[in-house]
Parts: sequence; structure tokens; C-alpha cells
Amino acid sequence: MRIEVDHTTLYQYSGKVARSTQILRLQPVTGRGQRVLDWRVELPARAVSFTDSFGNFTHVLTLDTAYDALRIRAQGRVEVDAHPASDPIEPINPLVFLRPTALTSPDAELTEFARAEQAAIARDTGAGLTGLMLAIAERMPYRPGSTSVSHTAAESFALGAGVCQDHTHVFVACCRVLGVPARYVSGYVDPVGDQPATSHAWAEAWAGGRWISFDVSNRRADEAGYLRLAAGRDYLDACPVRGVRAGGGEELLTVHVTVKVLNP
Repeated sequence: MRIEVDHTTLYQYSGKVARSTQILRLQPVTGRGQRVLDWRVELPARAVSFTDSFGNFTHVLTLDTAYDALRIRAQGRVEVDAHPASDPIEPINPLVFLRPTALTSPDAELTEFARAEQAAIARDTGAGLTGLMLAIAERMPYRPGSTSVSHTAAESFALGAGVCQDHTHVFVACCRVLGVPARYVSGYVDPVGDQPATSHAWAEAWAGGRWISFDVSNRRADEAGYLRLAAGRDYLDACPVRGVRAGGGEELLTVHVTVKVLNP
């Protein structure tokens, strides 16, 4: 299928921003079951671009003239395989994704929850991880506004609610407790039913010699219809936009995303 995306991020400030630096992971790459047909990232100034250590195409945008609004737009089309394919050899050893991070370090409650799924995963890794995904979805209903990007897996699990990034952090944390390498993925997914289009996050776990996707928020495992932007150990490694600024006062962030399936 072909997926068309139009993703605009608009920052507006009550005062003037003196300078800022933004790290952008808004450019998908061809590989792992997807082919970029056309894509562009519109920025207010020239950015430095490179491929980071996780294989993510990255822009670094630095602005040193005062502004009170910043608009970033990414749009294009990507062909996504109808059936998940075997992975090519990647330069990063999956064992790297066993390391906990500040956002994915489990507490005693989350560790106990993960270990309750250990026997099922030992019997059948794929089926057991699907069970873990569904258990997290039941334990933590999707609830917009219940958390922020700074919430850790343990904190959102204790709250008993969250959004896709929280679900992903909890799933990743549980996998690592159980010795299964897991990573955070950002991107887009074809809308389901009346679900609005938005940027999205899900997990990938290393099982049976390949990466398998687990989308806790949508209760979907190893399915087609996902467009990958970036992957890493947690949100901070893979989020589409991340930055720092000097000045500006109050910030108003507006994000508009359109995702269309052109030939399902």
C-alpha cells in the first residue's frame, strides 16, 4: 500500500526566541519493508543532515535570528509492504536494546507485572509478547492528556493510563526485564475506523531472529500499514521533533497530521 503523509508542526511564542536548535527525525528511509517515493521536509533555514547511530536520517536546525513563530512541515509518499518481511542485517547488535534508560527503567511493580508473562513468552515468544501487549492495553487504557513526554514507564504504569509513547515505554521496559531486546519506533499508521490521523509510536521486539512490531495502543502485532520514521532506545532517541531555545516566553504548540492510504 501507499501511504501519504502531511505533518505540520507550528510553534508560536509570546515573546521573541533569541536562538534555538531543533533535532528533527521527520525523514523516512527506504528499507525494512518500505520505499520512499517522494518526501520533503520544509524548514525556515538550511539544516545540517546526517544518519545517526541508530540509522535514523536526522536534521539539525539551528536558528540564531529572533523569531516568534516556527513552522516545520514534512510531507510525501511511502510504499509499505502488504506483509511484514524479514529484516536485512542491521549494523546494531539487538543486545544494545536490552539496556534500560531513564524513561524505561522499571520499578518493582512494573517488574512484577512483566514477570507474570515470563512463562508464556518462554513457551512461545511471539504469542507471549502478543499477550503482554494485550495485558498492557487492558492495564493502561489509552487516555489523551493523562501524561506528558517526561513521564517514565514506571510513572505512567502507576497512573494506569497513557498514550502511545507511554504504552511503548512500558512494553519496552517489560521486554527488557524478560531479557528480550526491544526498541521504540516513531512514525505513522493508517487510521483505523474513526481514529484521527496522528504521528504514532510503537515497539519492536527481537524474536525468532527478526524485529516484530507491537502496537499496544491499537492492539496490533506484526501488521502492515506502518510507516517508520525513526527507532531508538526510547522516545528521546526517536521522537520526530526535539529541541532547546533561549527566550520566547510562553509556547503554543499546534500539530496537524494527515495520513491517507492511497491504494489499500
